Amino acid sequence: MPPGSLKAVVFDLDGTLIDSAPDLHAALNRLLAGRRRPALTIKQVQPMFGDGAMKLVERAFAATGGEIAPTELAAMTDAFLEDYEMNDAVLTRPFPGAAEALARLGGEGYALAVCTNKPQAATIRTLACLGLADYFQTVIGGDALAGVRKPDPRHLLATLGCLGVAATMTAMVGDNANDVAAARGAGMPVILVTFGYSRVPAAELGADAVIGSFDELPPALLALS
Repeated sequence: MPPGSLKAVVFDLDGTLIDSAPDLHAALNRLLAGRRRPALTIKQVQPMFGDGAMKLVERAFAATGGEIAPTELAAMTDAFLEDYEMNDAVLTRPFPGAAEALARLGGEGYALAVCTNKPQAATIRTLACLGLADYFQTVIGGDALAGVRKPDPRHLLATLGCLGVAATMTAMVGDNANDVAAARGAGMPVILVTFGYSRVPAAELGADAVIGSFDELPPALLALS
C-alpha cells in the first residue's frame, strides 16, 4: 500500500516523463524545410509544446514567416505527424530518474497512469520503445476522447475513471499550465517539474509542489497525503 492517503499518480508525458524535444524539433524542422521556411532552434521550439500537434505546427509557421490557412494547417499537421510517428523514439529519452521513480512508486502500491495531449498511438508506441509501458495501468492520449484534452479536466477525470481511483486520492504530475488547470478542475493536487517545456516558470503556476528531480517525487507525494 502507498505510504500516505494518495493512492494513484497521473503523469503528463512530454516534458514530464520524457525529453521528446529533440525528435519533435527535428520533425518540425524537416516540415519547415519542405516549405522553404527557416529552421528553428530547440530553445525556440520547446515553449511551443503542450497544446497538441496542430498548435505546435501553427506556432512554428507563425514564427518563421507568417501563419498559414486553416486547410493548409491541417495538411501540414498531418505531414508533421506522419514524419514524427516514424521517428519519435530516435533521440527521445526518459528524463533522469523517471524509470526509477516509476518502479519505486509501483512497488509502493501506487496506481500509475499517463494523461497526455500527445496522440494515443504515438504515446503507447513511445512508452513501449522507451521501456516504460509496463509501469502504467491506464494511458489516455489527446485524441482518445473526442474534443476533450487538457486543460479540460474531463481528460483527467476519464483517466481516473479507468484507474478506478477518486480525484482526492490522486496526484497529477506535469510541467505546464495545462496540467495545473486540468488538475484544479478535476479536484486533484498537482506537482510540477522544473525541467519541462513550460513557457512560464513552474514555480509561478500555482502548483501544490514543484520538484527539480524525480528523487523529490516520493517525498512530495507523501507531503501532499
